[in-house]
Amino acid sequence: MSVQDNFGSQVSLTAAQEFLQNLWEEHLRCEFASHDTEDTLATMVEDAYVNNIPVLTGGVGLDKLREFYSKHFISQMPPDTEIIPISRTIGNDQLVDEMVFKFTHTIRMDWMLPNIAPTSKRVEVPLVAIVRFRDGKLAHEHIYWDQASVLVQLGLLDASTLPVVGIESAHKALDPSLPSNALMHRAG
Repeated sequence: MSVQDNFGSQVSLTAAQEFLQNLWEEHLRCEFASHDTEDTLATMVEDAYVNNIPVLTGGVGLDKLREFYSKHFISQMPPDTEIIPISRTIGNDQLVDEMVFKFTHTIRMDWMLPNIAPTSKRVEVPLVAIVRFRDGKLAHEHIYWDQASVLVQLGLLDASTLPVVGIESAHKALDPSLPSNALMHRAG
């Protein structure tokens, strides 16, 4: 199998890399398409963990992950959730996905917005998933996003008084030709 790199060239994957990619895609399908906690957990090792870095949500071990996925993640995914891929890097035992995560905040999202009631506002935020594999399954996920950007888009932070942006970060991630340095120019 070959994939396109960030410069438009075709790159061949090794059989091991293709396996990791397919396993990750199956994991995502279980989370976002079939919404099946047990099938999601079947892609993971017994002591797997998930750490949503900005808000420290997730769990360690299949029992804690079962609770997290069933009560706070899969069940709390807005129906219009969309993932726009930007880049993917695959090594021998790790995969890194860069994407834009889009949703309308119409339901509780404890995994991303603990204790925040639905605002009905649209959010688009760059998100990075670093996924480690072991023994043919997912061993851990470190998920990163800019929480300030999310809070600006929900109206919970005022971007005019802080060095933060809202939806602009997602737009810039998808289109590098957009202007840079707006925050520096705003200050001076």
